[in-house]
Amino acid sequence: MERQNEVLDNVIIKFAGDSGDGMQLTGTQFTNTAALFGNDLSTFPDFPAEIRAPQGTLAGVSGYQLHFGSVEIFTPGDFCDVLVVMNAAALKANINFLKKAERLS
Repeated sequence: MERQNEVLDNVIIKFAGDSGDGMQLTGTQFTNTAALFGNDLSTFPDFPAEIRAPQGTLAGVSGYQLHFGSVEIFTPGDFCDVLVVMNAAALKANINFLKKAERLS
């Protein structure tokens, strides 16, 4: 099977994990790097409403969404192209926001 590369003009990435796992820091660092390369971007930090929710629960999932690209970006986006999760709770809480893989064959 031959591997094909595809160039995208914009990408939405979401980092998710338990509060305290460093999702905000990871997202901020990725945002800073994307900006240094001259990309336009929009971010959405997603903090849980609960204070110190039990680790591994859906209520304690924290996230950071970043939409960046070589075109004008106006919103952080609705559905992500890439979902990076740190545990099962983060996957369960965010899997419905991942775009469907239409091009996989």
